Amino acid sequence: MRISLIMIALAVSLSGCGEKAKSNGAGREAPLVRATAVTSARFIDRIDAVGTAVANEQVTLSAPVTERIVRLNFDDGAFITRGQVVAVLASGQESAQLAQADARAREARQQLDRLNALKARGFATNSAVDAQVALAGQANGQAAEARASIGDRVIRAPFSGWVSLRNISSGAVVNAGTPIATISDISQIKLDFAVPETLLSQIRVGQPIEARAAAYPDQPFRGTIASIDPVLNPQTRAVTVRAILPNGDKRLKPGMLLTVTIEAQARDSAAVPELAVVGDGDQTYVFVNDKGKAKRINVQTGIRQNGMVEILSGIQPGQRVITEGVVKITDGQKIRLQGEENAAPKGKK
Repeated sequence: MRISLIMIALAVSLSGCGEKAKSNGAGREAPLVRATAVTSARFIDRIDAVGTAVANEQVTLSAPVTERIVRLNFDDGAFITRGQVVAVLASGQESAQLAQADARAREARQQLDRLNALKARGFATNSAVDAQVALAGQANGQAAEARASIGDRVIRAPFSGWVSLRNISSGAVVNAGTPIATISDISQIKLDFAVPETLLSQIRVGQPIEARAAAYPDQPFRGTIASIDPVLNPQTRAVTVRAILPNGDKRLKPGMLLTVTIEAQARDSAAVPELAVVGDGDQTYVFVNDKGKAKRINVQTGIRQNGMVEILSGIQPGQRVITEGVVKITDGQKIRLQGEENAAPKGKK
């Protein structure tokens, strides 16, 4: 009786183990994944740099001589045109010298006219006429010198632009070389930035660039490379590149720091979402849907851009790669694609 009860208990235990093994083994459902077709996308190699904005033209006007300022003809931050008078220095002594030189020049011309009339009548020699010609030329030269001295005391704008803040007042005595005003033409901006020599082959004149300023983070400023310095900096092993940016709205100011992006090379390549790419040591692979099974394929990747990965080799556009559920599958495992019908046909249990 006791032996019979032990045999019945053992049979029940083995039956339970068999049912558990069946439920955890072959009866397990295939994992549900999402697949996306490999597409073709445009990838662009970019070079990032930091540059400084420079005015298209900029000059600091200084006093050419030591003199007193009579008049300043500009307001802080005002726009002035080419040839406009910026400042006038005292020129009373020079004006008096000009008047004297003009008087001597008139007298010399009159005397020359009289000598020419006497020479025509035979009462004056050629040497006397020549001497008076020299005196007249000397007087005219002195008058021209006085006019030039007066002109040096009238400071004019060499080009149109925006004048700096005024730090000097009328009546002040300035020495030669004292700054009076800075004029900046900011109709366009020169952007200077450094590029390492290792990337020198990827830049060229006329290449488009995009710059951003911290003051306007949402507004890109686009321009082109205008020139490349033929000499590299031996300390940094970098070359200075100058780009030109239109500045019609006057938002960019000289001295601003801008981040620069150069579009070096553009190409169309196969692309997959970043979630589809798996790394294993120095290998990179993706899973593709191969007739309802996951198939692992090694791929060579390029750059990443806007959530997509460039595929250089391994798969082609049109193939379907698994993007969600990659961690749940292995090579050769059956899979179920999300969105497809997986239910059994009606009438079957």
